[in-house]
Amino acid sequence: MAKRLLLISNSTMAGEEYLGWPRTYISDFLKSEGVNKVTFVPYAGVNLSEESLEASYNVYLKRVAGVFGAMGFEVESVHKATNPVLMINEAEAIAVGGGNTFHLVAMMHQTGIMDAIRGKAERGTPYMGWSAGANVACPSLKTTNDMPIMEPSSFDTLGLVPFQINPHYLDANPEGHGGETRQQRIEEFLAINRDVTVVGLREASLLYAEGKLLKLLGSRDMRLFRFGTEPVEYNPGSDLSFLL
Repeated sequence: MAKRLLLISNSTMAGEEYLGWPRTYISDFLKSEGVNKVTFVPYAGVNLSEESLEASYNVYLKRVAGVFGAMGFEVESVHKATNPVLMINEAEAIAVGGGNTFHLVAMMHQTGIMDAIRGKAERGTPYMGWSAGANVACPSLKTTNDMPIMEPSSFDTLGLVPFQINPHYLDANPEGHGGETRQQRIEEFLAINRDVTVVGLREASLLYAEGKLLKLLGSRDMRLFRFGTEPVEYNPGSDLSFLL
């Protein structure tokens, strides 16, 4: 069956509710597939205000379940499962939340769900992810913006798309900051990984994939990076199927 993917740059815009801007896209995506229950992966949620990682995951689950519940979908979380791989294998749809990509990838490898999710998505189970959850749909985590707070057993991720995503892509550094721009960081990556394409996915934008179709949705342009060429901008609604 054809892969069905919703890869979202960010969960929340300033001044909006959590998962506010992509809510309609999420609802339409799941309803079009007849989904009733979503299996959630909370492992990117590392919250220092909580007493433990388990508590952090519980808070994350409650937040996501509240949003999805209001749209008519039940949510279960792999961190509650005695057998996370079995839960993934029985999932109607999979959602991977944002947060720290390194911790997320480490836990996905450690629990065995990396391979399980890949297999399910390759067989047509709807997959969505925001921020870190979009990163892990790529071949590796190497274009994340996050600090390596934990060392995964491998940087390899799901490989559901053949290109890399840089979520939360910014065009310039904050005023007064003298460090590298996001474009310069991506160009560093491309200097070492010359055959890889990188999508700079700005906030309030997402990629929708179904089989051999890939489209940019949302309200912001996307920037495409390849080694040795100038970046190219694409407008919302653009057909990006050539990237697959």
